[in-house]
Amino acid sequence: MKALKERILKDGLCLEGGILKVDNFVNHQIDGTLMMEIAKEFVRRFEGTRIDKVLTVEASGIAPAIMVANLLGVPMLFAKKKVPSTMTGILKSEVFSFTKSRSYNICISEEFLKAGEKCLFIDDFLANGNAANGMLDLAAQAGAEIVGMGFIIEKAFQKGSDMLREKGVHVESLAIIKSLDNCEIKMKE
Repeated sequence: MKALKERILKDGLCLEGGILKVDNFVNHQIDGTLMMEIAKEFVRRFEGTRIDKVLTVEASGIAPAIMVANLLGVPMLFAKKKVPSTMTGILKSEVFSFTKSRSYNICISEEFLKAGEKCLFIDDFLANGNAANGMLDLAAQAGAEIVGMGFIIEKAFQKGSDMLREKGVHVESLAIIKSLDNCEIKMKE
């Protein structure tokens, strides 16, 4: 996706440790026009796939996921990182955050994810695939199926994409980062 790649090169910041900071237009302050184009591209890439629900993990995946769900005319459900006192019938999975360097449980209410539902997972980044694995686990617990996973940015130098594809997951990434070595952003064409 040309507009996204250009924006990453223009406004993205590389930090030590393989971190790409895009919080000025993707996951803190959000460029709504660009996000809508991102959502349209995900809908195009998963066209013809039955999708009953869009899934994501709070908080960075919510903006693209809600826009995709809106375009598809289906609900969006996000996994929470803390269990609210009002939630019962909880499905949980432990994930490790690359950015925060810690493990935490993600959870959803079983009343919102049903057996037989076909789901599309949308998130901002694919690095090691930990959040994606957690969502695959939650879907399996519910008897639902994740029919595809879409990521705004994939870090190809980490193992997430390969791991998901080895599991047979249909993965679509809109911008693929080959390397962040020496804090230089190198993208796959």
